[in-house]
Order: sequence, then structure tokens, then C-alpha cells
Amino acid sequence: MLIDWPAEQGRLQALRATGTPRLLVVRDGDPPVVSDPLEDWVRLPAPDADVAARVATLAARARTPGEMPWIDDDGLLHRGDAWVALSPVEAALAGALLDRFGTVVSREALTRRAWPASAPSRNALDVHVLRLRRRIAPLRLELRTVRARGYLLQPAAEPGSPPAPR
Repeated sequence: MLIDWPAEQGRLQALRATGTPRLLVVRDGDPPVVSDPLEDWVRLPAPDADVAARVATLAARARTPGEMPWIDDDGLLHRGDAWVALSPVEAALAGALLDRFGTVVSREALTRRAWPASAPSRNALDVHVLRLRRRIAPLRLELRTVRARGYLLQPAAEPGSPPAPR
């Protein structure tokens, strides 16, 4: 649902209560602080492609089974009632992956997000991805490598189900 912010704050509260995905359209003033994975905002004027991409991401998050993971301001990655602490680099990587949860994120996009001022060695990204994989496993999340494309963060397979292809 598109919400005119801040004019439709009352409608926003009702949609939050029902768990409906929401894109806040900010025309003027400051955007709200968003911590719900089913909520995002965009400032107008914005290209139609940007609005469509945010709507598609929210729709994909709404289709994700189980609790949608999210990162708080202290660098804690939450899923349901469980959480794990992330280093600043891990939090930056996880943030980029959560922005596109369930879709592939390129190595270049991850590098730009975690190291905006400089480019680390290829090995540095690989080491941090390995650490992040280990850190998120208790939350029943998995970080998959998509050969020649990047990485994909998704819910881990249910116990007893066949493993996903690598």
C-alpha cells in the first residue's frame, strides 16, 4: 500500500496492525524511522523505476515464510524472538542483503556498502561473508553464493527437507 506521509499517519497505524506491506511517500519534511521490514519510504519526486523497485522488494518480503529478519540501530540482527550481534562490517553486509532479501546482491554492491571509502581485497569480502554465514545460522538464515553473480540471503531450509542445490 502507498501511504502519503505524514498526512495518512492514522491509516499507516491500521496497516501496521494488519501486517500489510507499506511504502511511505514522503512529499515534504523528514521521513519516519522505519524498523519494520514490511515498511519503506521514498521521497518524491522519485523515478517510477525506484518506486516500483521498492514496492517489489516489499512484496517479496511479505511472501517470505516465517519472521522477516531486521537489524536494529545497535547492530543486532533479529528474527522472531532470537537475535545475534554483528560487527559493523557484518551489519553493513547484512543490511545490503536484507534490503534485497531473497534476491541476489552483487559482490560490488556488498563492497560499496561495507567499505564506502575504499575497496578491500577480494579475500576480505570472502572472510566477512564466511563470518556472517556462521553468525546468522542460529537465526535459521542462510547466505548462499550464486556463482558469478553474488550472494543471496534467505530462510534456511526446514529440518528434514532436502538440501537446496548449491
